[in-house]
Amino acid sequence: MSHSTLTPCPAISSDESADPPGRSEAALDFERRFGEIEELLANAVHLSQQANDAAPADRATIVAFSGDMDKLMAAFIIATGAAAMGMEVCLFFTFWGLAAVKKQTLYRGKGILERLMAAMLPSGPHRLSTSKMNFLGAGPTFFKTVMRRKNVTSLPELVELAQELDVKMVACEMSMGVMGVTREEMIEGLEYGGVAAYLGDAAQSKVTLFI
Repeated sequence: MSHSTLTPCPAISSDESADPPGRSEAALDFERRFGEIEELLANAVHLSQQANDAAPADRATIVAFSGDMDKLMAAFIIATGAAAMGMEVCLFFTFWGLAAVKKQTLYRGKGILERLMAAMLPSGPHRLSTSKMNFLGAGPTFFKTVMRRKNVTSLPELVELAQELDVKMVACEMSMGVMGVTREEMIEGLEYGGVAAYLGDAAQSKVTLFI
């Protein structure tokens, strides 16, 4: 019987087991760089998603401070136009701007100063003066006549249109207290809040205006 001698297999080094034969250093360097590029792209996508999440919403927030008819018309024209374009709109009424959404003046239960302030704040958009050419009260009549001839929507109609378009209208409660106005004197459909409510909407808005 013949005996054969088994020849042991040569040991495989760790370098040879990690990389298949025939792969050049350039190929390994390319794969390493490609992995780095993939990681950079993934980080860029993540940062882009974060930026989109933090971007302002398609919303407009308008502060109506003035009690002048023409300035309030500008505020409502912008608000209704933005709402018609599909934007969320918030109108925040403060101080003299409260006159646009006031329907009546009540005196019962108020002190002397509150009664005086309430009396000075006009009741409703049809009683407002103009910022220019008021002419001792004749200016608004002149403007209304011209607007009627030019088929321009009046301020009372703009207020109704804003409600129909679901414009969010917020009355500043702090200003109401200063001006001696209560909720019973305001039109229906209003929301009530303070500066925190305004800042919450403004911080998420693409458009913010102070009129």
